[in-house]
Amino acid sequence: MDVFRAIYTSQPFGYDSAILSGILMEARRANVRDGITGALICRADIYLQWLEGPELQVLKALERIERDDRHLDVKVHVAEHVAERAFGDWAMLHDPAATWIWTQSEIADGALERTTPAEVTDFFLRLRSGASGKETPSGAADGEQSISDIRLL
Repeated sequence: MDVFRAIYTSQPFGYDSAILSGILMEARRANVRDGITGALICRADIYLQWLEGPELQVLKALERIERDDRHLDVKVHVAEHVAERAFGDWAMLHDPAATWIWTQSEIADGALERTTPAEVTDFFLRLRSGASGKETPSGAADGEQSISDIRLL
């Protein structure tokens, strides 16, 4: 199966739990409809997201994100066809930056501009490997609350 993968970063505008919840609710409906899966890493200074699915649907999702005023400075780091999904078992693996690779000062100093597509792809694949022992495909580890079963734009 031919799958299109895109990885982007953006800066949140007005980041708080209410805004994140709104994004997640809107995105869940869209991604279920469009067959998109992936992973989201977020914190107050950055969103880093992996989207995968049908090319047209992923590109439309990116267009929606670029138009969304809750995202600033959207930058696509990876856009490519791949043989299979990496996050097919997760509707949307969510990591609230607990496994983050850059500090806020590194982001401010331009770490994203220096990061290669291969590095950002490898980070997500390591996240996926680590998550496989921590979360169930439905999203939550035993006894935990999680929003990892939510799909994003």
